[in-house]
Order: sequence, then structure tokens, then C-alpha cells
Amino acid sequence: MTDMEDNELTQLGHAVDAPQTPEEAVLERVANPHPGDDYLIRFTCPEFTSVCPVTGQPDFAHLVIDYLPGEWIVESKSLKLFLAAHRNHAAFHEGCTVAIAKRLTDLLSPKWLRIGGYWYPRGGIPIDIFYATGEPPAGVWIPDQGVAAYRGRG
Repeated sequence: MTDMEDNELTQLGHAVDAPQTPEEAVLERVANPHPGDDYLIRFTCPEFTSVCPVTGQPDFAHLVIDYLPGEWIVESKSLKLFLAAHRNHAAFHEGCTVAIAKRLTDLLSPKWLRIGGYWYPRGGIPIDIFYATGEPPAGVWIPDQGVAAYRGRG
């Protein structure tokens, strides 16, 4: 399942306004240049923002997305715009983190995907959300996500 026709990139190389909602965001994919190899792709978004659905106050997170591609890889500009579209999106931490993982999984059908959502404190308590599509394949180097337990993250 894709949000656009394969190999017809509409955002890369073009001036594109940030979508106002995640639903409006167009995620694009391109063919994996190494489909016969297992390797890890990591995206880190240390300044992710969304909005609390109850208070309307901003929430901040450090997201780390790891995946082993199958036939497809996500086009990074479209991912950046998709993540930015959450800026005014009202959802709990769990909703944002898992929905991002599912949208990428639906688009890419990766061999494996995980996301770590390391959320900054709300009400004095940091909330971390972890999601994976299953066990990672054997023999692939998958480094630690590198985000320390909360001690005043930075």
C-alpha cells in the first residue's frame, strides 16, 4: 500500500508546504537499492512535537525509527514532512508513536521495524513507548537506540 504512485516522487526537489495533519501527509517510497541485503536504516527525530488531546499543550519527544527494508525504503523528505504534520495533532504519546510505526509498516512492508518514542515529562513523568513488528532478523547489526533513561534529556 502506498500513498502515491511508486517512482513518482512529488516532494523531493520541490517546494512543499508542511501538511497540517498526519492524515494529509503523503509518505513516499522508492525501490530499495540493495534488496538482496539485510541492513538497518535509522531515522532519528530529536525534536518531535504533538499536542496533548486533553490540555492542548505541546508534547515533545525524541523518536528513533529503525527498520530493515524489504523491496522499499521511505523517501526521507516525505518522512520529515509526515513527522512535522504531527505538530498540531492531538493524540496521546501511545497513539502518536504506534500510529507512525503502523503507517510506515503499511507503506513499506519492511522485514522488521521498531520505533522508540522517548517522551519528555508530562506531569513530571517521562513516558517511553516502544513498538516492534516482531523479532529482529538474526545476523543484522542493530545498535542500541542511544537515548538514555530520563535524567534531563538532551
